[in-house]
Amino acid sequence: MEYFVTVVQEASFTRAADALHVTQSALSHQIKALEKEVGGALLERLPRGARLTPMGRAFWPGAELAVRSAARARRAARAAARARRAARAAAGAEGGELHIAALHSIAVGALPDVFARWRADRPHVLLRLYEYATAEALEDAVRRGTADLAIGPEPAEPVGTVVPIGAEEIVLVVPFDDRLAGRSTVTLPELADRAWVRCAMEPVVHGARFLDWACGRAGFTPRTAVWTEQSSTAVRMAAAGVGVCAAPAHIVRGAVGEDCVLLTPDPPWRRPLTVYARTEPIGATAAFVDLLRTRWPAVSGLPAGPERLPLTPARPAPGVPPAGVRTVP
Repeated sequence: MEYFVTVVQEASFTRAADALHVTQSALSHQIKALEKEVGGALLERLPRGARLTPMGRAFWPGAELAVRSAARARRAARAAARARRAARAAAGAEGGELHIAALHSIAVGALPDVFARWRADRPHVLLRLYEYATAEALEDAVRRGTADLAIGPEPAEPVGTVVPIGAEEIVLVVPFDDRLAGRSTVTLPELADRAWVRCAMEPVVHGARFLDWACGRAGFTPRTAVWTEQSSTAVRMAAAGVGVCAAPAHIVRGAVGEDCVLLTPDPPWRRPLTVYARTEPIGATAAFVDLLRTRWPAVSGLPAGPERLPLTPARPAPGVPPAGVRTVP
């Protein structure tokens, strides 16, 4: 029924499959199974989409209600599970768990050291890590109750507590034999003639992918040599000489950057990072937040101009405690 409702809402099998993270063949198989069960066609397949049949229109209200009810039940079950995990983790009990969601670049670049420090202090608390490609997917995971805490840029629509933890520096990656390898900084116009290795995880700024936005401000359109799915792959491609790559410094220095040169853009590119949750962190979750805040440098050092990467707008927060914790009703 969830597949059926998604197809109707998207008016397309292709878009529904993307939204559900399944193949179109798997989606079609499930829809056909549902139609066989109810005894007739529910959807009319069109060259560019899908629409309800008369039987489908009659079936729709009950299906939508069932899916919504199931979603509420899943959210309630996740909330109960989070409560049990938090209680056991707060007590340091065997079997206590913390579920952490993070962007892939943060997970592979910065979290191994954080997790190692955490495990040394709390060996009985199991950590479960969920990695996401985009900030939007990360926010959705928190809204659905998948994780206790999320680590990434400030959410566009925060619900709960948002704690600034520091800044993410974006650097440019080139191979050792590159003509710029002897330098430490470079201006973007100097790279107007270069090919770029781009990543599907590239954030969006003012409605455009970050590199398109930044290069456009510098007066040129970036020439893309390769598109990759993972930022770690993009870094390895750049190190091999395929093209210049823009990536978070921690993923290069901490994971995959042993044989490449890092250049700092002039002016530098940074974006604030936060840890956020649906509820106020207590016990072990609060301790994990404190560990994160000691891991990253202070956000106060960020430049105020556009090079701060305005991926999420600043929001006034009256009554913010001195520690920087903000709770959104």
